[in-house]
Amino acid sequence: MSGALERVMDAVDIETFLVCDDEEEGKRLSLQLMNELGFKDASIVFIQHQGPGARVRIRGYIYKPGDSYAWLFKKDN
Repeated sequence: MSGALERVMDAVDIETFLVCDDEEEGKRLSLQLMNELGFKDASIVFIQHQGPGARVRIRGYIYKPGDSYAWLFKKDN
């Protein structure tokens, strides 16, 4: 991990609209998206199926409590 991601305090939230048939498919696609983006640990913060898909907010965790936080050891240049 390098660059800006090292400066993230704990997690990254992504909000988007996914085309899907129902909320369950939206949940599955949301977690698949985070996995494809490289997040090993993710959770769905919000999901609402409406019309052709679902509006979702997904949180990808970079650090969990007790992890070794890179930003603690980062020196400013």
